[in-house]
Amino acid sequence: MNVVFMGTPDFAVPTLQALYDGGHNVQAVFTQPDKPKGRGYKLTPSPVKVLALSHNTPVYQPQSLKKNGEEYVDLLKKLAPDCVVVVAYGKILPKSVLEIPRYGCVNVHGSLLPKYRGAGPIQWAVLNDEEKTGITTMLMGEGIDTGDMLLQKETPIGENETAAELFDRLSVMGAELLIETLEKLEKGEITPVSQDESLSSYAPMLSKDMCGIDFNNSVRKIHKQICGLSDWPCAVTILDGKRIKIYRSEIVSNTSCGSPAGSIVNEKDFSVACSDGVIRFTEIQAEGSKRMKTADYLRGKPVCKGAILGNGK
Repeated sequence: MNVVFMGTPDFAVPTLQALYDGGHNVQAVFTQPDKPKGRGYKLTPSPVKVLALSHNTPVYQPQSLKKNGEEYVDLLKKLAPDCVVVVAYGKILPKSVLEIPRYGCVNVHGSLLPKYRGAGPIQWAVLNDEEKTGITTMLMGEGIDTGDMLLQKETPIGENETAAELFDRLSVMGAELLIETLEKLEKGEITPVSQDESLSSYAPMLSKDMCGIDFNNSVRKIHKQICGLSDWPCAVTILDGKRIKIYRSEIVSNTSCGSPAGSIVNEKDFSVACSDGVIRFTEIQAEGSKRMKTADYLRGKPVCKGAILGNGK
């Protein structure tokens, strides 16, 4: 199948690779413009661009396909792809683009639509303590993740699984489901299904305002906050006036230990009292230090039992 691919971050890379591996003709790749990164603000290509160039695929990086994007729309019309595959591209496609490919513009979305439309479906599924999530392939429309669904595949969310870990798993699942979707589209074996608007929900982008841990919350809510915000923007607490990022945690107890919320109840493993239980930090990053296992941190900088942690805001 002749395919134009549109995507930008790591999440999109397995799908593009699957298209190459599956023998599809990737005519062109569209990705976001290079962005400055690091201390030197060096312009850095997206992961999708790096992969595309390694396969000698033409790469295009328009600022927009809607505003002043006529030359790129004309290019797509000349390419006349059978399908445009879109995975976390980060740009809105105008109707003029949606109407070009024979089989439509197919999006790979990291949730079981219609739940969690928007930019942060994976993180919000973890934050909201969902038991399962998955991948949906869909025909793109002019709304945000509102198009007709093609295929879905679900997976359970692990008790201690972070959003970053789930992100990696779903990226691979998405690649597999996309290849299956293209095969069935070509054979006429898929009937698109409209989304039930009454079941829809929105997953907005995360922000650093969500990072501070309030130990007056339930132990489960705090645990899922830590899991859902790992690796970015990362849950944060304060110890001795300095910020500590919390990347991983485990629930020690779902019963109140009687200690004040936010107090360290076990200095040997960094266990902390919450309103209705105890949580243990297992991977952290202290201010001015690197990310590490909590056991390694405590060998160099012990904490005191009874010390009270701040909420990080």
